[in-house]
Amino acid sequence: MMSSRDKEHPFFRPLWRRVAIVAFCAAWAVWEVYNREMFWAVIVAAIAGYAAWTFLINYGGEADAPGATKEEKRP
Repeated sequence: MMSSRDKEHPFFRPLWRRVAIVAFCAAWAVWEVYNREMFWAVIVAAIAGYAAWTFLINYGGEADAPGATKEEKRP
């Protein structure tokens, strides 16, 4: 599992990277369903769900906001 510090790594700051990770995992799960590999489909779908929760819904790092200064991003 990722610690809260790992998900706030600077690599994950841009929104497009976080969306790309979730989209990749979701597409992989669909690919596994298409190939009738239900075991792997469930595993990868769970990873996609966890990534969506961590990187999109519950993201607490400094997200890119157009026009926001560093002082506005951090309390």
